[in-house]
Formats: sequence, structure tokens, C-alpha cells
Amino acid sequence: MEAHKLMRHEPNRNGELRPLGGSGLASFQSSGHGDASLKERQRQHMARGLPKQKAIAGVKQVIVVASGKGGVGKSTTAVNLALGLAANDSSKAVGLLDADVYGPSVPKLMNLTGNPELTEKNLMRPLVNFGIPCMSMGFLVEETAPIVWRGLMVMSAIEKLLRQVDWGSLDYLVIDMPPGTGDVQLSITQNIPIAGAVIVSTPQDIALLDARRGAEMFRKVNVPVLGLVQNMSVFCCPKCQTMTHIFGADGARELASTLGVKVLGDVPLHVNIREMCDRGRPVVVSSPESPEVGKPYKRGPLSLEQMVVWLCMVLFQMNTVRLSLLHTGTHCF
Repeated sequence: MEAHKLMRHEPNRNGELRPLGGSGLASFQSSGHGDASLKERQRQHMARGLPKQKAIAGVKQVIVVASGKGGVGKSTTAVNLALGLAANDSSKAVGLLDADVYGPSVPKLMNLTGNPELTEKNLMRPLVNFGIPCMSMGFLVEETAPIVWRGLMVMSAIEKLLRQVDWGSLDYLVIDMPPGTGDVQLSITQNIPIAGAVIVSTPQDIALLDARRGAEMFRKVNVPVLGLVQNMSVFCCPKCQTMTHIFGADGARELASTLGVKVLGDVPLHVNIREMCDRGRPVVVSSPESPEVGKPYKRGPLSLEQMVVWLCMVLFQMNTVRLSLLHTGTHCF
């Protein structure tokens, strides 16, 4: 039976029959051509209920550092990135926002305590150390006090951290995101324009699963993913200098290849990084005269992506023994 005989018809004003819907078989045959327009209509439909993005007053660019899982070194990366951006170009003003309401780490990492003062406009003044203005929920509650809040209270706190802080004039604001892909992440990505996201993960499969969810979330909300940082990539034994991949090798590289993004660098599992962070002396600050940290001053300003690559190189070279010096003997475990 011919296709047009299967169509339902309806009379027009002159009593003549025409195919129901008007487009008939032609529209059915051109469904492939209409896929693009259908996806565009779906995108517009989904965007109807979203809040309109509004830039943070005084901030030119926002960079978010995220992870799908906690405990992978996201906050350490965010802090060193902020300090590295400032060290790379002294003419640039950089701020740091700790958006992890339940587990704020920036006060400890940046060696900051106290409560923010209020301006005449009732805005909170960030606390400053190493030339970086910082804001965190950790400044507003006692250090050991648990934050037992429901979603609405958390969202209200995030809104205040975004809109009720006097940042002055910043070229970059680095946001240390909470782990996961929940309300806070969506609220931030939907309310403010973001220049790019850096995903931090260890090479372990269980961490990479959540890192992929985080990357996919940013794609869905149209935030560019600058790339992945593979943290705790290798452990160098301090006694025999044997390299051991405790959490696996190149897991983030395989994930980056699957997602079609770059691996920005590897950061080793090293006691020096942990000790400096616990003391509130990030590596970019604790070793400013090292050849690796000094490189950006010699080769001029870097792009944001190059800055993250450089940071990973600094952390790796400062805290591992060069391969040419490695001892290839047996493990000492």
C-alpha cells in the first residue's frame, strides 16, 4: 500500500481533503533533517526555567575547580592555582571563593582565621593572605562546628557568598567547588558566567567514575572544561626512589581521551605537598625562589590553560626525584 494512502485526511474550507498536519509524508521523510531543529527547540525549552546569568560585581573571569568525589586534592589544586595566577602576572588581581559549605578547606590551606568585616553597604570583606582575598563559610562558623543545614539554607548561603562579598576589582576568581553534581554546582553554573572548569581526579577507577559525571554536568550547562588534573599520580619512595602508582596509572588520561578533553598535568603523591598544605603554606608560596616557580616570570604571561599546566609541572618537579636520578632497585615496602 502506498504511503499516502495510510495518511489521515481532513477537509479544508473548500471541502477538499488534505493530509492531516499539512506536511504529510514530506515531513516524515525529512525527520533526519529536523533533528537539529528538534534539539534546538528542546534546548530552548529546558532553558526557559533557568535563571539569567549575572556576573559577580567586579569580577572579570571565574574559574571553577571541581571533582566528582571528595578527597582527591581539589582544594589544594584550587589554592595553588589562585596563587599561581597571581604569581604569573603581578598586574592581575586574583580572588579565591570556597563554595564547599559543608567542608570548607580554604581557611586552613590559606592560614586564615577570623570573621569578615562588613562594609557600609553591608557586604562582607574577604580575608586576605599571600595577596589573595578569600571568602569561605569557614570564616562564618566555628572551626569544629558541623554545618547541619537543609538544601534551602545551603542555597541561601551560596547566594550570599556569590553576591554579598566586596571583591573589589578582580581579574580572576577561582572557586573551590564542593564535590559532586548537586544543587550547589547547578546554582553556581546557572547563575554566573564561568570561563572554564578544571576537573581534579586521582587515577583510581572509582574516582574517575565521579570525575566523568562532573565533566558531563559542566557540558550540560555549557561550561567549558579546560581539562583534567591527575592528582596523586605517582608515589616516589623517599628511601629507594622507586616510583609506585598506588592509585593506578594514566586513568585520567584515558578518561580525558574518552571525553575529548586535555590532561593538564600530573601531580605526585608526596609528603611535602601535604605538610605545606597543613601548615597553610601552599607550594607556590613555600618555594617561590625555585627554578620551576620562577619560570613564569621569565617567559611572560600565560593563558589560563597554560597556567594550570605550569602549576602541575611545578608540583611534580618540586616534589619528585628526576627520572635520571632514580634508583632502579627493589621496592623497600
